[in-house]
Amino acid sequence: MKRFEQTLERIDRMLAHMTNRVDLIRSLYENGSMEPCYVQTLRLEENAERLTLQARSLPVYTGSRSAPDDVEQTIHDVIPVEMGFTEEGWFCLRIPMLLPKKESGSVNWLRGFLLPALSKFFNGKEPVLYTTCVIIFRHVYARDYPERRWRDHDNIETKLVTDAVALYVMPDDGPKYCCHYACSDSGSSERTEVYVLPREDFPQWLAQQKSIPEGGVLLHENRPISPKKDM
Repeated sequence: MKRFEQTLERIDRMLAHMTNRVDLIRSLYENGSMEPCYVQTLRLEENAERLTLQARSLPVYTGSRSAPDDVEQTIHDVIPVEMGFTEEGWFCLRIPMLLPKKESGSVNWLRGFLLPALSKFFNGKEPVLYTTCVIIFRHVYARDYPERRWRDHDNIETKLVTDAVALYVMPDDGPKYCCHYACSDSGSSERTEVYVLPREDFPQWLAQQKSIPEGGVLLHENRPISPKKDM
């Protein structure tokens, strides 16, 4: 149980540190010091992600055999990733959050919920492979979010998502097989949409993107049978 005790002590220290940081953020905000306040909020967010990773390991260290499955189910309940196939036969993944801009640092928090969700969805399904394709990242911002604060499209999170998706529906994410496209839009709530589709279908997706429903396009569990296959 040594690892359990060590992790619990680590969590306790992290919580105390985060409490102090929250007090600092509140003080900066009340004094109108928004730039340093912003820096501290980013550090708080990083601390929270590190804390989450520690908290996920704690149930496993109790020795319970069901801990890995229970933790995975909890992650699924808290971060309900949606995925499936559109009417056109395109693969679509919806993450209920924006991918934060990070030029460095750990992305284990993202890997922790995305890879299990993909594995669960594709378990027992016939393989799907888009041999020459476009992977699209559509970043949807809540309408009350100021447009001047929209983020650049390039971050290490999109690279991780691309690598994860490529494991299941692409032979490779290199330029020989895959083109990349990113765009931003506004909607009722924040989310990140990822599409993988044959390269020749990209003009069709581009024409349809402005008519994507608020909650996202209808997704099917299996790829619809279509005369146009990129298999």
